[in-house]
Amino acid sequence: MAWILLAVAGLLEVGWSIGMKFTDGFTRLWPSVFTGAGIVASMLMLSVAARTVPIGTAYGVWVGIGAAGAAVIGMVVLGEPVTAARIFFICLLLVAVVGLKATSGH
Repeated sequence: MAWILLAVAGLLEVGWSIGMKFTDGFTRLWPSVFTGAGIVASMLMLSVAARTVPIGTAYGVWVGIGAAGAAVIGMVVLGEPVTAARIFFICLLLVAVVGLKATSGH
């Protein structure tokens, strides 16, 4: 269950990190409300998952999912540059996430 919470927390991190782009520096009400709610929910799920999963692993997986997801959404939806190097490094992030899971002992 902790790993499911951690994955959902990572996906919420993708959502709130992308959401920050639409808050206009937290000056737009509804994007700011949804982004803030995503931050809180993501952190709560991370903290619950960290009761079981070692914190270094939990945090690394959470950040990895968030960073890779935000980069992919940025390229696919927001028109950010798509280069071979960016795709390679996103793949490295995903390999690191899988590696942390595989070596966590849980």
